[in-house]
Amino acid sequence: MTENRKIAAILVADVVGYSRLAGADEEGTLARLRVLRSDLIDPTIAVHKGRVVKRTGDGLLVEFRSVVDAVRCAIELQHSMVERSAGVPPERRIELRVGIHLGDVVEESDGDLMGDGVNIAARLEGIAKPGAICLSEQAYWQVKGRLDLPVTDLGPTQLKNIADPIRVYSLEIGGAAATKPTPAAAPEKSAPPRLSIVVLPFANLGGDPAHEHFVDGVTEGLTTDLSRIRHAVVIGRNTAFT
Repeated sequence: MTENRKIAAILVADVVGYSRLAGADEEGTLARLRVLRSDLIDPTIAVHKGRVVKRTGDGLLVEFRSVVDAVRCAIELQHSMVERSAGVPPERRIELRVGIHLGDVVEESDGDLMGDGVNIAARLEGIAKPGAICLSEQAYWQVKGRLDLPVTDLGPTQLKNIADPIRVYSLEIGGAAATKPTPAAAPEKSAPPRLSIVVLPFANLGGDPAHEHFVDGVTEGLTTDLSRIRHAVVIGRNTAFT
């Protein structure tokens, strides 16, 4: 296999306590994960120009050309996960840990990524708190002037199987939001409902089989375009077709 070295922003995400969730309700957990992927995770990654390199059951590895895009994607995902968990018992919540690193990676001919850049991102994900995002120093320096969020400097941190300590910065989005006291309801100041959209499959009225691909393309294109609306939830194409 041929390989190509390059600098990339790597995002690694994983479901917190997946084994526990699956042990309590495997079918229900898998169904909820499928919906999250099609309705939230995949559209958000697409909007921020990420490429899903691989999925690992309860996690995924994503490549971005820009650290800014990677961090914005992670923040949007974590905020959306907090909103979706509102009212769900703690033991049933699906929460994500996210690690982001900017570094050298090896891209193989099949598109897979390997190397220290990937390993460091994976180790950062492993030390992140539920609902949080851990950034390496290399990634943090690319976005520190663009963050409108509190950042915790964890200092030089020894990561498993990484020779030298890495300075780590944590954005505790989910945790911070989850621990905030809920203010008393005020109808006159209540927030508008979150915009939720589904593009139902278009019908091929002419009946010509040659037009089926075009009709599906219109549905998919509209779904992708609408998913760019900030703070909107757009139901994934596969779910809509089902």
